[in-house]
This record gives sequence, structure tokens and C-alpha cells, in this order.
Amino acid sequence: MSAHTAIVTGGLRGLGKAMTIGLARNGYFVLAVGHIVNDIERMRAELNDTPPAEHIAPLAADLRVPAECDRVVKTAVEYFGAVDILINNAGLTFTYIWPDLYRRATPPKFWEATDETTQNVMNTNYIAADQMARRVAPHMVERGWGRIVNVTTKLDTMNRATSSIYGASKAALEMATQIWAGNVLGTGVTVNIVNPGRGANTPGIADEMKSASSAGRIDRLVEPEQMVPPVLWVISRAADKVNGYRFDADSWDPSLPPAEAARRAGRLAGFQLQPAGGPA
Repeated sequence: MSAHTAIVTGGLRGLGKAMTIGLARNGYFVLAVGHIVNDIERMRAELNDTPPAEHIAPLAADLRVPAECDRVVKTAVEYFGAVDILINNAGLTFTYIWPDLYRRATPPKFWEATDETTQNVMNTNYIAADQMARRVAPHMVERGWGRIVNVTTKLDTMNRATSSIYGASKAALEMATQIWAGNVLGTGVTVNIVNPGRGANTPGIADEMKSASSAGRIDRLVEPEQMVPPVLWVISRAADKVNGYRFDADSWDPSLPPAEAARRAGRLAGFQLQPAGGPA
């Protein structure tokens, strides 16, 4: 059990809600931030005033706006006294960018996206995470301990032909993780990634993907609760020396001791460029 406090963005539904509840059940205090006000009442009704309800403070905020990020951090400090952990999970997915992706006769091209869609995805998936991390990191460094956990995606989701904006936004956060980890080296703060590893069974996943998963035409979707074991390990004191890594929930074996599961599922965050050699 822990008295540490966390901010989970996108924390009122899907992966974020599962991580919020998982942290609360393990003694963490959590400010769960989402952009849909009605999700607050849904979460309260689901928890029904039973543990871990008293460990969760839900908040609606638009993290694309810098002043809203200030408000979120201020609220967390007012509620809990400090921010020890930040989980950057908020994101807009393929269903926002291409609602009809799996019903199209031909895949969409990058130039078909609107300026508004492009800006919203980049602001939500990367800029919001950057804004939040820049606000909490100095205080973590000053106290000598803290955790920043980013949710990106796997490489073959980032670079698929239909990933245009989504892939670019997650690639930016992936590379930021590598850079931030270097910046906090030796401070007691760590920056790592926890991903589903493949498509997750969340409100943001297309109905066509859910049907294909149920029918066995694609790999089974990751359930949001699968994110909890790797997150709990990454934010634990046992992972004090783990910095600049990524862990995929679909590769995490919860039957193993956490350190062994991490050894098998982990890899360095960031990208490895292809061998040198231009066009012939």
C-alpha cells in the first residue's frame, strides 16, 4: 500500500479508468482527469461510494489548454498535498480521426484530414502530455522522487498507412520519453512508457475491431485492467532504477514476479534507425 498521489489523464474511461481504480485499490490517491463531464457521474455511480472511492477525485478539464493544466496540478496539490506520479494517458484515437476507417472502400490519405482534427490530435496526444509533465517534473526533482508514465503505442501502429496524425502524435511522445528520461537521470525521478501493446477494448476502439476480436479474426483486444500490473511495478520503489523503458501490457505475465515480468516485457523507449544506405 502507498500514500503516494497520482494524476491520471484520460482517467475517467477506458485504460485511464482501469489504471485509476487499480491505483486506488493499492492505496494510491488519484486525481482522475477527463474531458467529458458526464463521465464523472458514471464513475461515481460505478464505485458507489465504496473503496476505493475515497481515494479518487474526478475532475473535468481540457488539457489542451495550458491554464487547465495549471488548474489540474493546483487541484491535485490542494486535494492531496503533492503530485508524486503523472500518468499521461489522455488521447484521441483512430475513431476520432477516421470514424469510417473500416467501412471505406479505400484507406484514407493523410491529406484528407482537416486542420482542426490534426491540431486536436496533436494537442491531446502530445502537447497535453508535455504541458503536464513540464508542470510536475520540477517539483518531483526538487523532492528527489517521482514517476512520469506515458502511454504511446507500438511501432507498427505508429507507422501503418492509416496512422498519419495518430502515429505522428504517439511517435512524438515516444521520443519525448527518451529525452525526458535523460533529463531526469540521477534525480530520483523516472520516465517510462506503459502501453497496451495491441488494440485495447476501450470506448475509443472501433466497433469493427471489437467484432473482429470477438470473432477471432484478429488478436484478442487487451482489456484495460491488463495495464494495472505493469503500471504498479513501474511506479513502485522496486523500479527506482528503471528509467527510459517501455512495457507492453500484452507481453506482461502477471503470474511472474514483477521484476521478472518487466525483464521479459521491457525494451528501451525511443526508436532505432535503419542501417545507413540511401537509394541506389
